Amino acid sequence: MKRRADGAVDFVSPLPCPYNYGSIPGLTSDEGDPLDAVVLGPRLAQGQRLRVPVVGVIGFIDSGRGDPKVVCAAAPLTDAERAGLERFFRVYARFKQVLHRVRGNAPDTRFTGWLPLGDAGGLRATARRAP
Repeated sequence: MKRRADGAVDFVSPLPCPYNYGSIPGLTSDEGDPLDAVVLGPRLAQGQRLRVPVVGVIGFIDSGRGDPKVVCAAAPLTDAERAGLERFFRVYARFKQVLHRVRGNAPDTRFTGWLPLGDAGGLRATARRAP
């Protein structure tokens, strides 16, 4: 289930998310929603807050606007984890494209690959402090 920033249900995905999916408080993406975070590891309780190192940033465009996914984990990503995340977000992008068309829109929505992590430059380019 994907919720909007106000907590209302945006849509129920037929694609279950195999990751802990949440957001980073106080930051928003270009599309105006809270900055998405994916936390690898055991299932977390809904609403649980924690600090986990950032190990990658996935580039994603939703409705023509930057919507990066910050990937967090206790250890560096393995090749298998990277491949799994790429697969998931490629399929998720297809689902979102269909959802947009059903809603009468056809905006650019796609997985764009991994953003630079070095100084979080790719993240800085697409995230800003929430008002």
